[in-house]
This record gives sequence, structure tokens and C-alpha cells, in this order.
Amino acid sequence: MTTDQRDGRRAAAAADREEAERFVRQFAGESGMGDDALHARLTAVRREIAETGSYRHTPEELAFGAKVAWRNSARCIGRLYWQSLRVRDRRHVTDPADVAAECLAHLRAATNGGRVRPVITVFPQDDAEGPPVLIWNEQLIRYAGYPLFEGGRTGDPRAYGLTELATKLGWEGAGGRFDVLPLIIETRGNGLQWFGVPPGDVLEVPLSHPALPWFADLGLRWHAVPAISHMRLRIGGVSYSAAPFNGWYMGTEIGVRNLCDADRYDILPEVGRRLGLDTTSARTLWRDQALVEVNRAVLHSFDAAGVTIADHHTESARFLRHVAREETAGRACPADWSWIVPPMSGGLTPVYHRYYDEHRPRPDFCLDDDARLRAQGVAPGERAPYGGAAVVRRGEPAWCSGPGPRGRPSP
Repeated sequence: MTTDQRDGRRAAAAADREEAERFVRQFAGESGMGDDALHARLTAVRREIAETGSYRHTPEELAFGAKVAWRNSARCIGRLYWQSLRVRDRRHVTDPADVAAECLAHLRAATNGGRVRPVITVFPQDDAEGPPVLIWNEQLIRYAGYPLFEGGRTGDPRAYGLTELATKLGWEGAGGRFDVLPLIIETRGNGLQWFGVPPGDVLEVPLSHPALPWFADLGLRWHAVPAISHMRLRIGGVSYSAAPFNGWYMGTEIGVRNLCDADRYDILPEVGRRLGLDTTSARTLWRDQALVEVNRAVLHSFDAAGVTIADHHTESARFLRHVAREETAGRACPADWSWIVPPMSGGLTPVYHRYYDEHRPRPDFCLDDDARLRAQGVAPGERAPYGGAAVVRRGEPAWCSGPGPRGRPSP
């Protein structure tokens, strides 16, 4: 690490006193803290920042800050249930094997037998030396991707870089379409290590269609819990670079982005062929017809398996209920229109027909350039694999929803 990088990490780890005080006052105002308790807490925070450059949140502040970060997530459509987020405080965990074990415990708690619930696990905050813990995976569950020497591909192309890194670290994939990648964890003094994800900790749903028997023959499946793991949680001037969180899926995340994007599983041509559609011209709208059937299959399959999922029409209505609640509480509701509007039939949903407040209050979740690179299996400053670049498109991980579907993390 260069001197400039160290200085940058120290600067990032230093808590801004004004931001810290704003957060403490916000916590006091929304939690009912009395004036005397607020004064005492502000005095303690000021003293701690003066002596150490930062401060430590109380468990109550941490839980409140994580929930409000979700509430403030402009790219998430599923914020109606932000108060139900379950916060797992693991700020004492720094051993890489223990970090991995806590990530698996997070998956089990979130899966909840198929009744998916929103969970966040918070590891130690960044300090003067940088982040004590980093999770390189962009999600705790992601399928491996293998480019083939003779051309073509197997698995998820989005994961080419991380698959290559995992292989260099000693992991051996089976070369299948849905191989779950290991967790790649970096901790201070231990470098990078990989930890396998046991099949029993990953609930997957095989995909079938309610009216097309051949759809099951495609051999498609998807995992139940979209747990984003490379975004930074920022609360009151303090950064937590390792804080995996999840809501649950909105059907279009799987049925549009993951399975049908041309640079992902790209199944539309095969589905269109099996449907007997005229795929020779875009003007036949064969992609639109095939896309609807894929999304019918996703919703049908999750429902049949008893796994929580939402559809984009219901979730859009829920989001506007959230906006109304925030306005009633006297708060603006930040929202990025391009992420809130579903990637399928957007004009048929109520969220399409209005503008939103685009300010970005804190606490929040942040995806920085270094995290984007790590998710591609690239150390910051190195070349992206396969000549790729650290570019984020609409549909890539943001924040998710809560006991309702998910926002738009590209799962």
C-alpha cells in the first residue's frame, strides 16, 4: 500500500464531528432521548473524537443507523418495511474464519425456511489503518462464471473475475452453470482467504412454468436470498466497509436482469425458440413475449416452493405507501427514478408516473470504486480481468427491500 493510499484510508476512517453530532441528534429525536441524555452523549462523542479521531456507536445507535440507511436508500423500491430490519452486531469479529461463519449464520437467519426476512450483519468499523474486514464478493451468494477456451461461456459472466480469483486462491469449481462461489474475505494481517458455502446454507429454487412443461427442462434455478456484501454502511461519520445486508427478491431482478440480460445468462433466445416465436426481427416483439413467460416462471416457482418474492406491480404500490408515510412524518423520501421504476412494464406501474426527491441523506449505503473492483476479483489499482472496466450499469447492486421484495440489487 502506498503512502497516499494509507493517508486516504486514515482520512476516510476519521469521523467528521459535525456529521457525528447530526446523527446523534437525529437518533435522539426519533428515539425519544431526553435532553440530559442527549447532552451527555454529545459530550462523550466529542471527547472520543478529539482523543481518537473517531467514536464507537452504541448498539442502539448502530441498529437505528442501519435501519435509517435503508430508509435513505434512493435505489431501493422496497423500503416500506425499513423498521423491521434485523441488525446483527458483530463488530467484535475479526478472524477470517469467524467472519465467514457469521456470513453463513446471516444466510441461515435471512433464509428463515423460505420466509425470507431482512437482515444486516455489521463487522468492525474502519479505523486509522483502513477496513479491518473486507468481503470481496458483491453478494454472499453468487454463481461462478467460466469463459470457455473454444468460445462461449458457462455460468454467470458477471462473476468471471471473482471466479478467476477464487481459482487462483485454491478453490475448484465444478464448471457448472450454477456453482456457488466461495466467500473471499480479507482481514488485517491475514490477506485473502476463501471459505466454501455449504449447500445446506443456500436455499435454491428450481424454475418451472405453470403452463409450459418444457421450461423445467432448461435446468434453471436461483437462490432465495439476495445478500449484498460489498457496500459500505455510513453512519454519523463512521464507515463500516463490511456490512452484508439483504431484503428479498422482486421477481424482475431474477427474471429480467439475472436470467435475460445479454451479458448474464441470456436465456431469451432459447425461450423464444421454444415458444415458436419469430426471432428474426425485433419488430415481432418476441423478446417482450419471452420475457413475460420467464417472469411468470420465476414468480410461479418461488410461490410453489414457499419462498418469499414480490412482483413489480405490488411492490410499486407498496413503495408509494412508503413515500406517503415519509411525507406524513415530515421527511423527504430520496429516490432514483431510473432504479425505482421496474425493468419490465415500467409504464404499467404507479411509480413510473411521478418525480422523486433525489437528495442523498445519511446514514446510507455507498458503493465505492474500490469495492466495484474487488467484486470483479481485481485489487484496486490493478487491471480488470478480460479487459473489463469497473462500470456500474442500471440493475447492479444497490440496496434491497425488506419484508417486502427487493429493491434493485442485480442478484
